[in-house]
Amino acid sequence: MSPNAAGRRPVSRSVAAGLPLAVLAALTAAVPASADSGDQARVVRTATLGDIPLAAFSNALLPGTVDDDRGVDLGGIGSDLYPTGRKGEFWTVTDRGPNGQIKVGGTKRRTFPVPGFDPAIVRIRVDGDAVKVLSAIPVTTSSGEPVTGLSNQASRDEAPYSYDASTPLSFNPNGLDTEGVVRAEDGTFWLVDEYGPSLVHVSARGKVLKRYVPEGLNLTGADYPVVEALPSVLLNRKINRGFEGLAQLPGGDLVIAVQSPLSLPDAASGNTSRTTRLFRFSPEKKAITAEYAYRFDPVEVVDPSEDDTSELKISSLVAVGRNRLLVQERTDKTARLHVVRLERGANILGGPWDDATTSPALEQLEDPAAAGVPVLSKRLLVDLGTVAGVPGKIEGVARVDDDTLAVINDNDFGMTDGTGAFDAQGRLVDSGIETRVVYVRLPHRI
Repeated sequence: MSPNAAGRRPVSRSVAAGLPLAVLAALTAAVPASADSGDQARVVRTATLGDIPLAAFSNALLPGTVDDDRGVDLGGIGSDLYPTGRKGEFWTVTDRGPNGQIKVGGTKRRTFPVPGFDPAIVRIRVDGDAVKVLSAIPVTTSSGEPVTGLSNQASRDEAPYSYDASTPLSFNPNGLDTEGVVRAEDGTFWLVDEYGPSLVHVSARGKVLKRYVPEGLNLTGADYPVVEALPSVLLNRKINRGFEGLAQLPGGDLVIAVQSPLSLPDAASGNTSRTTRLFRFSPEKKAITAEYAYRFDPVEVVDPSEDDTSELKISSLVAVGRNRLLVQERTDKTARLHVVRLERGANILGGPWDDATTSPALEQLEDPAAAGVPVLSKRLLVDLGTVAGVPGKIEGVARVDDDTLAVINDNDFGMTDGTGAFDAQGRLVDSGIETRVVYVRLPHRI
């Protein structure tokens, strides 16, 4: 990626229509596909997103929102991957935008180098060895303003700072750290967010129709409807580890994953736990209808180079049947996909585990099944860490056909943490990590 300098009304149009030909030409940049041979899973296609200046991308959607992108290119679209129904085309979603951490006085501060950035739903096509942006939809409030990706509440979210961590920024109750995306039959979208954590219903044009949050969140001042319809136990989500995986079952129900174990009864317990939770939401009933305990494999099984259990995360869910899912377990280096069945008898909704005062908490149980907790059974489908050509930090997974998956990485907009993320002129020192869509052929049907 190359650093490029470039900063209100929502406009539903192809991003391509608003970008210079030179920028669009960059999208044709190719990377050779890699492949293994034999009976193992193998990469059969690799496509790379070219350089699109973030200001040009953002201002084509919401004019005037980004006055200086600090040399950051479009990235972060690897937060999820959902088929559009056309061959080689997918819906993706950005996260909250470029962000990092800088330690000041011994405390890490969360930086937002491009605070005007607005999360967007991005339609892409894998065209040979290139990822092409076909169109994008900005996520906006009821009055058409950008929601932004800024933190919501001083009481529970990281305080936002400028790119160099020197200047505090304002909290924004509209802000969304979007991660998962699916498209409903009526053309609307469902997103999940890490801040609340929340489930967000948006129109086909990106306007937030309703944001479902945990009971007791008390989010005020948002410029869209906020409904406290999720279990209050979710208030104990780890910072920056709220909802991340999202799947849409054939009947229309949604399944949501909490990225990491809840901090129950405290952060230390959450960091050492291997038990997280999945929730089933009925758009018809507008309510959570089931909750499931999901058990991670030991961290050294998921990633032999890692010994910190807190690095375990779920970033993607894929529906592969009426009650069957692919559940991704990952660290930042590697990922594994399991086939999971949502058994009716595994529903723990409304039981003692939804009470934050229950002791020991679900997250504290060393063997939940032995303690009488129904834990979802799982079967390993593929270990992506053993497949040559798969990038790190895979956050989006989609089913291409009966034996092929598409995966996409989150390149974090080329950002790194620390004071070296930007040069003396405040321009990005790019990590060099590109956004890639990789097709993985499995040795057997899903």
